[in-house]
Amino acid sequence: MPVQKIPLEALQKIRQQIKNALELPDSENHPRSWSSLDEVDELPEPGSLSDLGDLFSFGGVPEEETHVPNTSGKWFISTTNPGSVLTKLPGLKLKANVRLVGYLHRTAEEGVGVLWAVPEDLSTTAQLEKALATSGDRAHPPQPEGSFADVMEAIQGDRSPASWIVASMLRREFREFGALGKSCNWLHHRLIDAVPPQAKWQWRVANPPKDLAPKVVIYPDNKVAIEFFTCRVTAPVAIFQHIDQYPPSQYQAASVDRAIAIPQRS
Repeated sequence: MPVQKIPLEALQKIRQQIKNALELPDSENHPRSWSSLDEVDELPEPGSLSDLGDLFSFGGVPEEETHVPNTSGKWFISTTNPGSVLTKLPGLKLKANVRLVGYLHRTAEEGVGVLWAVPEDLSTTAQLEKALATSGDRAHPPQPEGSFADVMEAIQGDRSPASWIVASMLRREFREFGALGKSCNWLHHRLIDAVPPQAKWQWRVANPPKDLAPKVVIYPDNKVAIEFFTCRVTAPVAIFQHIDQYPPSQYQAASVDRAIAIPQRS
């Protein structure tokens, strides 16, 4: 079976492209709190409808139940369109009549998010707000009616080698959608194609890999395997091996992400 290697530079560009497309506005990443306003100050009178919209970027309305952007730990709907990322990625696209929607949860120090794929006829604001009524703390996000069990069910592609490894990058960025502060994990991983020379490494596997280049293998039965490596650059620092296995006709992977080396203690 031929192994196709993917240049690291190309993979890094794809990852950055995904990150840029999923970037959230500051009003959702760091909502302003009404309590942060000086009590003697008054809100400026809006001069237009667009100015009026700015009044709703604060983190809540006093004495009212609200799901606008807030830092009080209440889930709210993101205005970002995560599906836009599929318009420029090679080999992948969003299935017809499906929409990707996101919810966010913020506190003063950190945040998390969740993405769902839902049929378009169930993706209205009214439908999405219904799920907010049943949400709880950060561990119990809203799940809209009709949503797919796995957001990657909404993805289809041309089955090219590039499409599979792009899907692996996309899935990990989707999983970290809306994460802030201590909730971030994938953010701290850097794609590598060689062992970083900045440290002496203690290998945790019997046979350390000799080639760390990103790879795609398409088997005779059309199953696909992806392998690539990262270095986590914040504690706990480690070299990670990532292996994704795809069935013949789906972009939903069975994945293994494992630390295979850690810096030796001096």
